[in-house]
Amino acid sequence: MTQQGDTGWWDRLYDGAAPDTAPAPTPDSLDERYDSAAATTAATPAAPTPAAAAPLDDPAPVAVPAPRPRTGHVGSRPPTYEPEPTALPAARPGALGDLVPDTVLDGARYGARTLRAASVRGDSARFRGEPRRDALLTARFGQGEAALVLVAVAAGTRAADQAHLAAADVCHWIGDTVGRSHARLSEDLRSGRGADLRSGLQRLTDRTYGKLRARAAERGLAPDAYAAGLRCLLLSADPECRARVVFGVGPGGLFRLRDGSWQDIEPPADPLPGTPGTPRTPRTPRTPRTPGTSVAGEEEEDDGLTLGLGLAAAPGRPFAPAPPPPPAEPFRFRASTARPGDVLLLASNGLAEPLRGAPALAGELATRWTGAEPPGLAAFLADTQLRVTGYADDRTAVAVWEA
Repeated sequence: MTQQGDTGWWDRLYDGAAPDTAPAPTPDSLDERYDSAAATTAATPAAPTPAAAAPLDDPAPVAVPAPRPRTGHVGSRPPTYEPEPTALPAARPGALGDLVPDTVLDGARYGARTLRAASVRGDSARFRGEPRRDALLTARFGQGEAALVLVAVAAGTRAADQAHLAAADVCHWIGDTVGRSHARLSEDLRSGRGADLRSGLQRLTDRTYGKLRARAAERGLAPDAYAAGLRCLLLSADPECRARVVFGVGPGGLFRLRDGSWQDIEPPADPLPGTPGTPRTPRTPRTPRTPGTSVAGEEEEDDGLTLGLGLAAAPGRPFAPAPPPPPAEPFRFRASTARPGDVLLLASNGLAEPLRGAPALAGELATRWTGAEPPGLAAFLADTQLRVTGYADDRTAVAVWEA
């Protein structure tokens, strides 16, 4: 190779004896730099080989949660029926409004009290595809502390085909009549006027059952073929009011859980008029007047011996009055004061019967509800569905927890 000018620079560049131009006095050859780089790369951890990764066609196993427990039961063995719904009730075109759901659930909280309500189709009706004959209505009338809470529970006659419709009618009609009078009822409840509440609620109940008999006639049914029992609970939204009023007619149950023990506080039934042993109501003295006339605003009374109809009996034939309507169910009423820690339970007959006849059920509910926070809606539904062999009717439960 021929270089022009000074050709010694090449020899000086690669002369090992010549000093390095770097500021460090330590000699630094190409071999040393290579050895340093090799040592540095050897200290770096090796990347995982592709074989260590899981193959794409073999995904990692996914944890499957344990199955949820089925509806519980008390007793030595579960009932024969399935614990869940089997058959839906039959539907008719043009009458879809008559259908009722299998289960109804509701709840609320006012001050120190917690309300839970549930209505469930019985195991027998679920298996046979029959509608739920129990009806449930929860309603609030008014605003603020003057508001009135009504919970109505109705149970239709077991053998009647339209029992679920009768139960729904009774709930809606009693709700309507109570709603129209809620201001007065709320005032009486907060003031503790039990006698006024009793007389007023009995009139509203009689009015409701008058409508029910009229509806039965419209449908061409006998009164007992379109009938339902009724139980109602009245609560005030006023946190200072601990009065609880229960009223209605027909079978059912009212229970109180206090200090871990159940008390059956079913309201006594009023004796029916004319029942042996019923005291006769004193007759109000009548104003003397000419026969055939009446005082303004007063209907002429029957003196028990003659009929004041202005009709003469046919010669030789005594007048036979029309047969009286079937006796009404006795009215039931109870007013009580709640204590902190109490649980008040209003139940349809489908739950009241096993509570009275199956100590295991009563004991299990007492254990779950004593000294604990009120259950949520789902937990309360599970509690009311605790099954007992021999009891397969609809169940409706209304419970109030007092803090």
